[in-house]
Amino acid sequence: ELRQRIIKVIIAVGVLSFLFFMCEVRFAKIGDIPVPYLFPNVYHNLAASIIDILRQQVLPANVKIIVTNPSEALVSEVWIAIFLGVVFGMPIIAYEFWAYVSPALYENEKMLLVKLTAPATILFAVGSLFGYIFIVPFAFEFLYAYAATIGIITYITINDFITFILLFCVAMGITFELPLIMIGLTKLGIVKPESWKKNLRYFVAFSVVYGAFITPDGSGVTMWFVALPMIALYGLGYFISRKTVK
Repeated sequence: ELRQRIIKVIIAVGVLSFLFFMCEVRFAKIGDIPVPYLFPNVYHNLAASIIDILRQQVLPANVKIIVTNPSEALVSEVWIAIFLGVVFGMPIIAYEFWAYVSPALYENEKMLLVKLTAPATILFAVGSLFGYIFIVPFAFEFLYAYAATIGIITYITINDFITFILLFCVAMGITFELPLIMIGLTKLGIVKPESWKKNLRYFVAFSVVYGAFITPDGSGVTMWFVALPMIALYGLGYFISRKTVK
């Protein structure tokens, strides 16, 4: 059964990824209403459009994207297409996952999982958006400012550019799941609310170290864009966890 569900997920993600890589969005007018539709275009595809949007929004004007081998741009577009396929295929992935694990869960575990699914999705999206809007642009500006001050021409390969953005966004998305993890552990009786309160100071220290580790700003400014939300989310997780046991 697991094999069949994995195959279904792979097919769904594969079809979506293929469309993102092989098609662009065009608009046809029906009356005065523009209606979008997919049109085959392997060069100006949706993945390429996403890369261009990312370049315009987060990359400093003095930094140019380059390719260092003939296939690098192609491979980068494939990865973006796969990423988009996974994102838009998430309802199918979630359904197949639920259909597989739900028979093995107790009723209270099923209810907990159902209640946490929507908040988990929203928090991951908010965290990823936060990383994209605040962390990524600051990181690029800071890193390339060093080169600009000494007059060096600045470039970044398309592969490094895509990887940099995806890693930061996914990392922040996962970070924003913290309250749900805390609530889930408390609801299952694994961790008591008092334990979260008792270990707050250790988590604050961890948040600062974690923020400094994933942000390159030596001035210690951008790390607080990571650390402060983590501390706030920890507090939110503790507050809700305490309410759940009363």
